Amino acid sequence: MSDVYKKAGVDVEKGYEAVERMKKHIKKTNRPEVLGGIGAFAGMFELTSLDYKEPVLVSGTDGVGTKLMLAFDEEKHDTIGIDLVAMCVNDIVAQGAKPLFFLDYIGCGKNDPKVIEQIVAGVSEGCVQSGAALIGGETAEMPGMYYENEYDLAGFAVGIVEKSEIITGETIAEGDVILGLGSSGIHSNGYSLVRSIVKDLDLEQTCEGMDQPLGDVLLTPTKIYAQSIESLMTDVTIKGISHITGGGFYENFPRMMPEGLGVSIDQSSWDVPVIFTLLAKEGNISAEEMYGVFNMGIGMAVAVAKEDVEKATSVLQEHGEDVFVIGEVTATEGVQFTK
Repeated sequence: MSDVYKKAGVDVEKGYEAVERMKKHIKKTNRPEVLGGIGAFAGMFELTSLDYKEPVLVSGTDGVGTKLMLAFDEEKHDTIGIDLVAMCVNDIVAQGAKPLFFLDYIGCGKNDPKVIEQIVAGVSEGCVQSGAALIGGETAEMPGMYYENEYDLAGFAVGIVEKSEIITGETIAEGDVILGLGSSGIHSNGYSLVRSIVKDLDLEQTCEGMDQPLGDVLLTPTKIYAQSIESLMTDVTIKGISHITGGGFYENFPRMMPEGLGVSIDQSSWDVPVIFTLLAKEGNISAEEMYGVFNMGIGMAVAVAKEDVEKATSVLQEHGEDVFVIGEVTATEGVQFTK
């Protein structure tokens, strides 16, 4: 084969090697509804075997943001793919959807098959955690667009839900209870601010209250709530779900609320992870600003009726979730905090 393309900066042979390295990771995510194999021009997923009367497909797309830059600095690429899946999947879960399949896109300055394999291994793990099949994707080597050691990621998830079971928030009423599900850390939002705060800190140090180096804490992958929420939906009527992502509490809670209602959040009802305390101190950031940017230890919030609190808590805990009664629905729009 001519090496003219290689001289331009694109190594097709390494692309082939990367695909071969991916295959064993993709295989872990396989579902019986997947048709065809890796290497086709498009991924296929058969729906007729699924038992839905009025199926609605729910989709979401997202990236990982500048958390990637910490992965570059730390030369750690095996968890960032989990973040990619989580950011897409948690959004569709918030509507009550069960993840079906996922596709990824990797744009890089130089195709290093070992790095690409690490990324896809993380994507595969995220798909396993969410129950989605990884049915396709794209790896594009683009010298001049990215530096050789840099890449960008994007993902796309599709889930399914019975039309009558879509979680819209429209049945939420004053007095309903807000359950908070613990996060695994910062997740994948606010990292431009994070990086500006920690730029002069030693990421190899283990800070007080942490059990691993700061760099590892910052790269802790985003928690995926798909299987816990799926189980909860079979036992309890979920009135609303908020995925606490960019914009923190102030932006994301109103997204699940009907007009005229808001939430009152008790800040003392859970222990804020030490990483947020460190960021607030080092960045001299007020509590109000912290709650407007970060999840502060609550990655997802669920609204249920008072009589369902005990059952919902039990189900979620059975699936390994840290669950807190963090507040209630009020007749005042917006987000208010109590201590």
